[in-house]
Amino acid sequence: MNMDAWLWWLIGAAVLGVALVVTTMPELGMLAVGALAAALASYLGGGLVTQVLVFAAVSAALIVVVRPIAARHRSQRPQLASGVDALRGRQAVVVERVDGSGDGRIKLAGEIWSARALDAGASFEPGQQVDVVEIDGATAVVM
Repeated sequence: MNMDAWLWWLIGAAVLGVALVVTTMPELGMLAVGALAAALASYLGGGLVTQVLVFAAVSAALIVVVRPIAARHRSQRPQLASGVDALRGRQAVVVERVDGSGDGRIKLAGEIWSARALDAGASFEPGQQVDVVEIDGATAVVM
């Protein structure tokens, strides 16, 4: 049984695709795409040398271009906010009247904090919910 070369390239691409899924090595996926490009070259009438060159060029280009981008994305970990950074954007409840003076108190993350209003003319009464804009020393700036 004589199979066309493009069909062999498709089988090779499928094998590489399965190997990619099993091993989770992204380079195998890039080789699979190279095999698909070689299958296309074969289907369009390219000779064996052309097919191998297309496979090598496409695979190498993908590895050179895509691999560093993928590695950079893998190495970037999500930033976890901690300490006072984790308090920005949270909601708090006013315990003592808060205005621009900084003499007010809020309950934030289960603790009582001194607080002042972001807008000096604004004031918040006990029981109101406010948003923490920033932490200035030991004082929460709210709005």
